[in-house]
Amino acid sequence: MKNSKYTKIAVIIMVILFVIVSMLGCTVQHNHSHHNSKKMPPGQAKKISGEKSAKSHAHGHR
Repeated sequence: MKNSKYTKIAVIIMVILFVIVSMLGCTVQHNHSHHNSKKMPPGQAKKISGEKSAKSHAHGHR
């Protein structure tokens, strides 16, 4: 009877540890496309975004 009690506690602890490790293993990947748009000409950025004007992508118009 005592063995099954300890087994249940051990299983619960292992499940909790597994959940914690799984959550810590998740990483958020950030999209760094704004760094790439600085190197891209305004006309090319306009084509990708689908806007009609490249003015918002030009260096002096941000």
